Amino acid sequence: MSIKAVSVEEHEFKGVYWVHFEDGSARLATVNLTPGRRVYGEQLINMNGVEYRVWNPYRSKLAAALMNGLKVMPLGEGSEILYLGAASGTTVSHMSDIVGPSGTIYGVEFSPRVFREFMERIIDQGRRNVIPILADARYPEQYISIVKKVDLVYIDVAQPFQAKVLADNADVFLNKDGRVVLVIKAMSIDVTKEPSETFKREIDALKERGFDVETTVHLEPYDVAHALVVGRKI
Repeated sequence: MSIKAVSVEEHEFKGVYWVHFEDGSARLATVNLTPGRRVYGEQLINMNGVEYRVWNPYRSKLAAALMNGLKVMPLGEGSEILYLGAASGTTVSHMSDIVGPSGTIYGVEFSPRVFREFMERIIDQGRRNVIPILADARYPEQYISIVKKVDLVYIDVAQPFQAKVLADNADVFLNKDGRVVLVIKAMSIDVTKEPSETFKREIDALKERGFDVETTVHLEPYDVAHALVVGRKI
């Protein structure tokens, strides 16, 4: 038996909401850009004529960071975003809700199998503000003819040298006052090192490429040995 939602209030970050339930719990949500359609089996909540999608922090690193007190929200309505490592589209879909019809998300994914799932969940469901790109994020020249200047470059890939890949893309596509988000998956970078060592190495690499780190949020208990870093070009 599902727990009934009783109210919705705005989060401190525009485009994000808290849904309050009758058991006293509260969950993150975004307003569904494609009403009636789910992306990953998430709960849909109708309140005062508006449909909200519950945003699961166990399925989205950005939601986990918000739950853990993220102080800087790097996107909003109308934002232009380059998302590296789009996977099957869970986080991209909530970003799509937040940026709305006036924004754009370029979703880059390397795996053809995962890309097909991304297409089914995002594009076939009518999210017209998402542009899918099947390419290797290590080589931004592969999609330089597709991607315009963006306000945010976001990377969530399971491979070494994540900071370098992020910085290489930011050098090409990021607006002067734009931000970057680096999701560090310590075990995907070096299983022989303590996560804290890996976090420091990747953050230092980002700084060496000319970025000021505004905030770092660890993602436990939602994701073990993960951290999310928000930075801005100096």
